[in-house]
Amino acid sequence: MNNSTIISKEELLIHWQGHRALTRRVIEKFPEKELFTFAIGNMRSFADMVKELLSIAVPGLDGIVNGKTDAYNHDLKLDTKEALLNAWDESTPKITALYNQIPVERFHEDHNLFGEYNFPIYQNLLYFVDNEVHHRAQGYTYLRALAIEPPFFWERTL
Repeated sequence: MNNSTIISKEELLIHWQGHRALTRRVIEKFPEKELFTFAIGNMRSFADMVKELLSIAVPGLDGIVNGKTDAYNHDLKLDTKEALLNAWDESTPKITALYNQIPVERFHEDHNLFGEYNFPIYQNLLYFVDNEVHHRAQGYTYLRALAIEPPFFWERTL
């Protein structure tokens, strides 16, 4: 396998944090009630999806940094929009700090994320971003169904 660099470690973090900034703007767009109650079909509320994202990013990075494989815990007690946004904001610098503790030389090492997903670290990191984009797209669908214009998906400035 050729380990040629396509983007730097720093560029990957900027990319991820850009997605997080956009997801935060999506959370802000939701009316309080609909954030926690609105759903289409059998999907969860956007608040529940955001709680999932919060319960993956920092704990997942902590596991990678500290070699832990603790089970995934999605039981976050966040029941207001303000609480969700505060938790989101508190996790942002933690993500940066933990991410920066992972030497780029480790990116191809396997890590058993939450004791369930044994993949190279770089794939776990990409999963964090992919999962967020997936759930944010569901949030966009909800906003449109509520006749609320979502933020432009390409505006990922921090």
